[in-house]
Amino acid sequence: MPLTLPISCILPPDQLSFYIAFCYNGCNLTKFDFTRLMDPEEHNMKLDVLLKEYRPWNAQEKQDVAEILRRLEQGEELYTRDNLSSHLTVSGWVVNPDRTQTLLAYHNLYNSWAWLGGHADGERDLLAVALREVQEESGVTAHPVSESIFSVEILPVEGHEKHGTYIPSHLHLNITFLLEADPDAPVRCKADENSRVGWFSLEDALAASSEPWIRDRIYRKLNEKVTAFL
Repeated sequence: MPLTLPISCILPPDQLSFYIAFCYNGCNLTKFDFTRLMDPEEHNMKLDVLLKEYRPWNAQEKQDVAEILRRLEQGEELYTRDNLSSHLTVSGWVVNPDRTQTLLAYHNLYNSWAWLGGHADGERDLLAVALREVQEESGVTAHPVSESIFSVEILPVEGHEKHGTYIPSHLHLNITFLLEADPDAPVRCKADENSRVGWFSLEDALAASSEPWIRDRIYRKLNEKVTAFL
């Protein structure tokens, strides 16, 4: 009979805390009262409350969550690109039902295979943004594994030209959701943003990225989280 170790013997305390919170809030293991997170004027989840409920996975997430909360609590406008120095973005880490593959696109701007996502651009429902961006960038219809936040990260973006306009260096305050899709579903490119779309094993996804910082700090972390839920 195979030996099965309890999850508490495998994960460090911080990561175990994230695992429990994510499963409870996202897998219907408890009746979580989402109504107390609703903004009565906006009719959607309040990001500051969601971030306070979030259990950081590691030191990077702990620091980044604190910084995003600080900006929100100071009243900084983060939902639109009118804030040139920092604004909210949303990503989807799209996996197959077996959690052994992830969907990537070859982004023209970064010259690398990368996750799918985009700017909030004023939208407060960040999960809806993630689902829409995945569909627009790949043609794939994804579904949330959980409505809970899966990952948080602040991403540096170097200055660059876009559609003939110079975009100064800035920060993406990024919220990631874990999404699921059928790997046999047809895919397509979004010509103005990417040139290829494809499924990779979790390890091959790391090898495909040509961005060392995001590969080692972010994609590797996302794979660790996915593996913890297998």
